[in-house]
Amino acid sequence: MNKFKVACFQTNSSDIPEENIIMLEKIFSRVKRKSFDLVCLPECVSIFSDSRAKINDYFENWHQIFLNFVSTKAKEFQTNILIGSFPYKSKNKKFLNRSLIICTKGKILSHYDKINLFDVSLDKEEKYFESKNYEAGKKLKVIEFPWGNLGMSICYDIRFPNLYKKLVRKGAEFFSIPAAFTYTTGKSHWHTLIRARAIENGCFIFAPAQCGTHKNGRKTFGHSLIVDPWGKVIAEAQNKIDVIEAEIDTELVKRVRKKIPSMTTF
Repeated sequence: MNKFKVACFQTNSSDIPEENIIMLEKIFSRVKRKSFDLVCLPECVSIFSDSRAKINDYFENWHQIFLNFVSTKAKEFQTNILIGSFPYKSKNKKFLNRSLIICTKGKILSHYDKINLFDVSLDKEEKYFESKNYEAGKKLKVIEFPWGNLGMSICYDIRFPNLYKKLVRKGAEFFSIPAAFTYTTGKSHWHTLIRARAIENGCFIFAPAQCGTHKNGRKTFGHSLIVDPWGKVIAEAQNKIDVIEAEIDTELVKRVRKKIPSMTTF
């Protein structure tokens, strides 16, 4: 299978899970059934909040509802769906920022827990400490699909090039980078970082993103991207709720890596 179709949904999620499900329902209504092999959703797609109380409420009362919704859509649209991330409570009662893949039969295929947490101080007014609510994941994940191998990551991971080199060592030919990039960092770094990870690894990148101003006042950059192994942007959203799509030629990974063998020499 040398070609497959992928879509990235760009969302403006809120701290009210029901609203996020309704928003996704509307986006899915714009998509034809059986038209994609993989649909990628952004980070924080089920709940967008820094409030521990709201995160707890989501997990206790809405998480299974959200998973059931996505599972139903996967079966209805006959597509694999990457949930960019949601809060998942681990056995030690701490939360993990988890990305999950649901297959065409509506079953959980695999998951990845965000390794690099977003703890930054951009200025006096803009600070983020993801570690207040979450603990770091520990395991890299590469998922085997009929068309090739997908290396999973989440947002801030993009600033750690060695993570992607390790994913390539494990066989990755495509990267998923669901994000909720801040507007401040996104306008300066988003395109450069995404294209750099694609170029240095000879991989396609699927990067669905959050956009706009959210109910908690945070502003995200949008500009969801699908980028090829040569670093070419083949699909891009702007700063609104949207769907981008592309047909992926898996042979391009081999051709690019053959041209520049340094991509797979570590």
